[in-house]
Amino acid sequence: MLDLGLPKQDGLSLLLKLRQRRDPTLVIIVTARDAVPDRVAGLDTGADDYLVKPFALEELLARIRVLTRRQSGRVDTTLHVGVLSLDPARHLVSLRGEEVAVTAREFALLHELMSDPDRVISRERLENSLYGWNEEIESNAVQVHVHNLRRKLGAHVIRNIRGVGYQIGETA
Repeated sequence: MLDLGLPKQDGLSLLLKLRQRRDPTLVIIVTARDAVPDRVAGLDTGADDYLVKPFALEELLARIRVLTRRQSGRVDTTLHVGVLSLDPARHLVSLRGEEVAVTAREFALLHELMSDPDRVISRERLENSLYGWNEEIESNAVQVHVHNLRRKLGAHVIRNIRGVGYQIGETA
């Protein structure tokens, strides 16, 4: 559920960022904004549903059930690069068919890299996808997560393109 009236960020901006990252998370906008242009903007930005406050809890639960049924019929969103797999729906990472335990931030970093394996992703973009606006981050935060992923998945999995960023490597 996403409220459009967030204290430090516009909810539509947050939703747009999620969808630009190809994040398949189901999003129900919950807001007091009931004008048709607001509803259209929310749905066009990528919301799966739009619910105006006040609402009955039963209606919210019914809408969640509908979205859950629809999602169960969706195509597989698992990403594959060589022998590495990432399943966003189940939040699983596998290497050669064996599940690998990763933290939420490691998962997000890997998802960002695997979503566009031919592209080098800048450290700044990775930081933006891993951390919220208010969070204090260390200057080497991304490097620490990359190091931990290399330790778990192999040194060759993530390539550092000096001065540019990171890219998922071949995992054959």
